[in-house]
Amino acid sequence: MKNILILANSEMAKHFVQWVSKKRINDNEYYITCSTNHSDISSNPINNFNFIDIDPTSLFRLNEIMQEIDFSTIFVVMSEKDEALVTLENIEKINPKVMLVFVSKWDDLVLDNENISIVNLNEILSVNLYEKLPNVPKIAKNIGLGKGEIMEILIPFGSSFAYRHIGAISHRKWKVVAIYRKEKQIFPNNATMLLPNDRLIVIGNPIVLEELYKRVNRRQGVFPEPFGKNLYLIVDMLQTKDEIDVEIEEAIYLKKLLPKTKLYIRFINIQDLSALNKFRNLEDDKTIFLRVNYKESEILSDIDYDVSQLDIGLFILTKQLFFKKNYKEHLYGLLRPVYIFGDSSLYDIKETIVLMGSEAEMESLSTSVFDFSESLGLKLRLCNYNPEGDFDDSKNIVEHYESLSKLYNFKINIEEKRVNPIRELLKHEKILHIAPFSNNTKNFSFTNLFSSKFSNYFLSIQKHPELLIPINS
Repeated sequence: MKNILILANSEMAKHFVQWVSKKRINDNEYYITCSTNHSDISSNPINNFNFIDIDPTSLFRLNEIMQEIDFSTIFVVMSEKDEALVTLENIEKINPKVMLVFVSKWDDLVLDNENISIVNLNEILSVNLYEKLPNVPKIAKNIGLGKGEIMEILIPFGSSFAYRHIGAISHRKWKVVAIYRKEKQIFPNNATMLLPNDRLIVIGNPIVLEELYKRVNRRQGVFPEPFGKNLYLIVDMLQTKDEIDVEIEEAIYLKKLLPKTKLYIRFINIQDLSALNKFRNLEDDKTIFLRVNYKESEILSDIDYDVSQLDIGLFILTKQLFFKKNYKEHLYGLLRPVYIFGDSSLYDIKETIVLMGSEAEMESLSTSVFDFSESLGLKLRLCNYNPEGDFDDSKNIVEHYESLSKLYNFKINIEEKRVNPIRELLKHEKILHIAPFSNNTKNFSFTNLFSSKFSNYFLSIQKHPELLIPINS
């Protein structure tokens, strides 16, 4: 049992005491002084509340109570500066080592005592008013260091973080420790999906959290965030010279369309180091960097290292490399989008197309679909191609995409046809196909083409470039 002395004589003190009485911490015994104007505080007796009638400015009266009872902490909550300072002086004469909490509204007040904790009312009011401003994060001020290393972040509707799994946005410098959703607390894991209106409790480096807050609330044109920031082209040097040149040119073009990104080029299967000399001048552009892999057995570990160090948000590679042993499975584990080259050049693409899938998959894709299409200046079409003509089950998906269209102020064309989706897809020209990178995609292979899910047949098409967005199945 700890004894707490509260020396109070103001309206603020009344509210403080009432708040303490509501919480009813039974391990504390409270001794409270208050003026007769606030005697109604004690109208409802509480077992561990003791109201004493003394004048705190009287050294004699204060000494009597402090000699009789050993107080662990004393609160001085007084409205007049002179009275508060006299009371403080009396306490220090009686027991200079007791812990003190001194409430001050006087900015010029300086107290040289390590046992005194000053609560500045003007500062508290300013901080609370500041946090009411739009686009200002809430931080824990009385927990940890109180410097912003614990932050609450709201996921707004249309945020690039909405409908993402935590595993897809995890970072070594911050961590989501709790989610509050519909008045319930959730302790998340990597498979937990973030939803609009979720309130996240995040812990990490304060500077990093400030940037994270901005990223969460940035709604458009941020692709490849939140997966990462930079582009990563994997070039297989076993290809022809022309094929390599085309891939590098398209990757550079894509970088220009996605602002504030850097391009890292990883060369693999090097047969002749002199063949790399022609690419050295690419680094004259301070946003392009070259990486070389010398051992085939270390390719995947090199990729892992690059992802951890370079904030990689998008892989770029050929379909042949994507289906090479272990690549597809390994890239899926890294939870990053993958751009796969097609026969059609990115320069010629006019439209992105999304084939209707399950509701969970379509919602997971949605913000990235809009961000990517808007950043590249491409038209966007949502295609519900159903051989049976059953379109009723897709109403929620259509409503979701139409809502995002209004939020982003970005037009979407919704097309419903009773056709075979793969045959219809093959008819299109100058399109880029966006699809989920799911566990089913990871397990797809040409050897089981006719036994795989129909929705993954698009992987057999070389005609169109494809963007795979990772989701947890």
